[in-house]
Amino acid sequence: MKSSALKAVLLVSTVLGAATPAMAEFQDRNFRVSNGINEDHPVNNGMKAMQVCLDEKTGGKMKMTGFWGGALGGDLQATQALRSGVQEAVVTSSSPLVGIVPALGVFDLPFLFRSNEEAYAVMDGEFGNFLNEKLDEAGLVNLAYWENGFRNVSNSKQPITKWEDFEGLKLRVMQNNIFLDTFSNFGANATPMAFGEVFSALETKAIDAQENPYVTLDTSKFYEVQSYVSETKHAYTPFLFLFSKAIFNTYSPEEQQALRDCAAVGRDEERKVIQDLNKASLAKVEAAGLKFNTVAPEEQARMLEKSQVVYEKHKAAIGEDVVDQVQKALEEIRAKN
Repeated sequence: MKSSALKAVLLVSTVLGAATPAMAEFQDRNFRVSNGINEDHPVNNGMKAMQVCLDEKTGGKMKMTGFWGGALGGDLQATQALRSGVQEAVVTSSSPLVGIVPALGVFDLPFLFRSNEEAYAVMDGEFGNFLNEKLDEAGLVNLAYWENGFRNVSNSKQPITKWEDFEGLKLRVMQNNIFLDTFSNFGANATPMAFGEVFSALETKAIDAQENPYVTLDTSKFYEVQSYVSETKHAYTPFLFLFSKAIFNTYSPEEQQALRDCAAVGRDEERKVIQDLNKASLAKVEAAGLKFNTVAPEEQARMLEKSQVVYEKHKAAIGEDVVDQVQKALEEIRAKN
């Protein structure tokens, strides 16, 4: 064989040899993603953006299928299935998982974040990684922090402009001790209640008030039985895109990185869509007749100061190091701005 032909054969062999491992980096996979929320939620927008990213990075080999409205079980049940290695992924709010990873209770602390940007800086930074390590110890890989959002108060009595306005208000809260203590501390008659009972309780005046993101106020038609909505921003709740550590560890490093990169792409899209939707929902409930007000920064500060007893009460359960670290992260962020 002539030397030029031999070189050509060697070159082709080298190229093919180099290509073979690269082609083996991604296998055909279809993983399930459990969601407690419905398919029309912005999480679906995020998942679509994430899938486009995965298609590009993996040549279409990695696919995900969303299961909506708790079709694979509630968020806690689905998360336990991840820990057992029998299910791949779940998008869940942080609150239901506090029993598994107590540190996640930090997101229930009142008036922790002042803005979305502050929350993003904390979750996408070192503190988010710190929590991810705790999730990892529980058998869960958090691919990215998506958004559930700020919770605000609606009621049938008066605008909420200061913490004293909560006194005597019959307010429905989630079955969550931090939320119960937060509003009881303000003098409200805080009432734990299943979500499905809230509308009729508001309608019959069994309760005066509820607290949720604007989208929930809109889609649940609470505006039909409320008169005021106040932007209290008393809690910010993230969604976590969790993957089973047992299954994740069977994936190649390239597959793992593609999941992390594309979950971040999906995160950015989901955050954008949910913020736009919140603005649209607020405009809709105002058009329906609800009187809207914001809470002045100095009154927000008073609410936070009044809530320090709640921080102290729950600090040990969440982890003193966790509360200290998030407060330190926030101080650094605020010092830069």
